[in-house]
Amino acid sequence: MSLAELDAMIGSDPASAIPTRELAEWAVAQRWFGSKSRDFGEFNVLDVVVLDAGPPLLAVMLLEARLLAGTHELYQLPIVTRAADDAPAEGVIARRNGAVLCDALLDPREMARLGALMARAAVIERGESVVRFGWDAAERPKAGGEVRVMGVEQSNSSIVLDDRFALKVFRRIEAGTNPELEMLRFLAAHNFPHIAPLEGYYNYHGPVLDATLGVMQRYIPHASDGWTLAVDALAQGRGDELLERLHDLGAVTGRMHAVLASDSEDRDFAPEHPSEENVALITATIDEQIERTFIEMPELDALAPIARRAEELRDRLSLLSHHSVGGRLIRCHGDYHLGQTVFGADGWTVLDFEGEPGRPLRERRRKRSPLRDVAGMLRSFAYAALASELLLEGPPAPAGWEQQARERFLAGYFQEVDRQLLPAGEQATNRLLSLFEMEKALYELRYELDNRPDWLPVPVAAIVRLLEEPLQ
Repeated sequence: MSLAELDAMIGSDPASAIPTRELAEWAVAQRWFGSKSRDFGEFNVLDVVVLDAGPPLLAVMLLEARLLAGTHELYQLPIVTRAADDAPAEGVIARRNGAVLCDALLDPREMARLGALMARAAVIERGESVVRFGWDAAERPKAGGEVRVMGVEQSNSSIVLDDRFALKVFRRIEAGTNPELEMLRFLAAHNFPHIAPLEGYYNYHGPVLDATLGVMQRYIPHASDGWTLAVDALAQGRGDELLERLHDLGAVTGRMHAVLASDSEDRDFAPEHPSEENVALITATIDEQIERTFIEMPELDALAPIARRAEELRDRLSLLSHHSVGGRLIRCHGDYHLGQTVFGADGWTVLDFEGEPGRPLRERRRKRSPLRDVAGMLRSFAYAALASELLLEGPPAPAGWEQQARERFLAGYFQEVDRQLLPAGEQATNRLLSLFEMEKALYELRYELDNRPDWLPVPVAAIVRLLEEPLQ
């Protein structure tokens, strides 16, 4: 099959042109594919919209992975065709004699074409399906400008254009507006400055679903992500210098939550009062985590400090959940840690508002206590305190550094947050915060058991602290 023939088939009969067996084998091997450990029955190409006939042809494919359990997952896969002798080193999905079908997101040139479509607000129609690009900024990417991949591909793919714009393409998609787009629009409209401004986006509308496919933001140059900043500072013996910046990060976080709770007229963002049932649900979820984790706990030296303490942990859970109702439920970041921030010339910028990608979109949009975000950041400090030693073979963090980092961050946070968002009184606030830290630490314990046993001391230390610190 020649390249011209493959292009013609994708434009007229994509289901025949795209081999689902090879597509399935390729997709399962990718880091962004979410069901590697689950059995799936079949892969289906639900729709293909040609964005640019080229050459080379550029299109967006919607791919369905149908699981044997009866559920399914949807993925966006921008594809590009090339002649066989022009095949890239990676990202080849299928070969058809003289032509190859490739993942366009592994080629910065093709992602730049997506950015160009966005910058001119293109609208691409194919039958009942529409891919609509939007552009909100006055400045546009330069044609032929520098393009580079940003970071290691995980659940999404990102590039930087001209060192001015950052394009993020969502691999896994769901019906509805992605929280990233929704949150950025809200925060910008309410004058929160500590974000990378939204510049553009693109969506799919069709018989399959309506979904956000990607967003373009202003790129923050010469900035360090918070995780790297913390780990490097500790490895170089400069942990004390970081503490004041963590106070500022706490203040930024407090202002972010205050802004997210500031519009009672917007039903999607208006604060809500929590109920006893809300705390009961959190408690039941944590209790289930305790049951599942401790019943399967292996005999390891790293786990000795918490071995056979499940009932003690349940007792502490009961005490923490008592009288911890209060404050407000608001839209939150949802996956808040040092790696979701950068520090540059203008201070701290918060990134990645899509929430935890592994959770359903409906759950990521759910309103929660802002203290859940706070707990996530506090746990990040615990990991940073050990990371310089484990990852870089550097010196351990100074004694007491994690506790000082917590104190500085919380001081900044409580200085700026709207106190109505928190339970009344310091005791109730501290208990609810500890409840969320327990939830995070148990998740970490399960993750490290499955993936990184050398990191078990981090969640184990957190659980010991939660068991033994005096209740206020």
